[in-house]
Amino acid sequence: MSPRPITENTLFYGDNLIILREHIPSESVDLIYLDPPFNSSRSYNVLFKDEHGTESEAQIEAFEDTWHWNLEAEHTYTELLTEAPDHIAKMIESLHGFIGTNQMMAYLVMMAARLVELHRVLKSTGSLYLHCDPTASHYLKIILDTIFSPQNFRNEIIWKRQSAHSDAKTKFADVTDTILFYVKSREAKFNPQYGLHDPKYLETFYRFDDQDGRGAYRLDNITSPNPRPNMMYEWLGFPWPQKGWRYQRETMQKLHDEGRIWYPRHKDGTLDTTKRPAVKRYLNEQEGSIITNAWIDINPSTVRMLSVLATQHKNLLHCLSELSKQAAIRVTLC
Repeated sequence: MSPRPITENTLFYGDNLIILREHIPSESVDLIYLDPPFNSSRSYNVLFKDEHGTESEAQIEAFEDTWHWNLEAEHTYTELLTEAPDHIAKMIESLHGFIGTNQMMAYLVMMAARLVELHRVLKSTGSLYLHCDPTASHYLKIILDTIFSPQNFRNEIIWKRQSAHSDAKTKFADVTDTILFYVKSREAKFNPQYGLHDPKYLETFYRFDDQDGRGAYRLDNITSPNPRPNMMYEWLGFPWPQKGWRYQRETMQKLHDEGRIWYPRHKDGTLDTTKRPAVKRYLNEQEGSIITNAWIDINPSTVRMLSVLATQHKNLLHCLSELSKQAAIRVTLC
């Protein structure tokens, strides 16, 4: 069956595997974020029925957060063995042989079938973020490596989602989730994000201010890291460093004219040529501190939506959207 055409801002209700197969065309999605049940046996106590009043097993199990090896799991497993590409079939068969016929395997079969479809609908420039926890993250990475290829793995992001538990008696308190970041190909879009600098870093390094309206700055090395004969020239009486200056004479003059070079001076204000000048790096011209794969300052949403969009975190989604920003058609699954 060919996927039915959809418009922007479309919300689907139902089993996402069926929706992916019937509604989402191949290579039509820019960004995918999954927040599936983690198979951690948590119960949300919410059951849904379809339009005819029939309970959908996928919806019920998603909110119970527990999966069982039953006829549906067996059918999906057989479908993967017989219809999925050979390398995926071998992977899921090997997992079954290692893990056995149990709730964890039922969960992984459910996820594998959907990840195959998600790989299909993702554009070559697209990205996928899978939100999980240590309960099954190691198995999910095997599945993702098989479907997306290890070369398209980008990061394991650690998200600190809450403060420490006071009831952790036999282990360290669990306060983090994992987000596995994959792309479809080398053409994938990625926009590095920057946050505020650490106050201690600013206090230590950006401690100079000429009171000229340009604000605080730090001093940076103005010498070349490698020998460069064409950079070996005397500058305002300062001898060139062993490997030369970092800039050509024309650039050095431009920096000087703009007041971007700091010069060491004697107490009487004359240049101290026994020391070395430095270039000024102004704080208001810097992009900030680059965001790493350890996210400790993205607060989870306090309001959880008990609907098809269960337990989405608005701040987290905004961050992911900015990282892979394009004229996006986004799919969010849970």
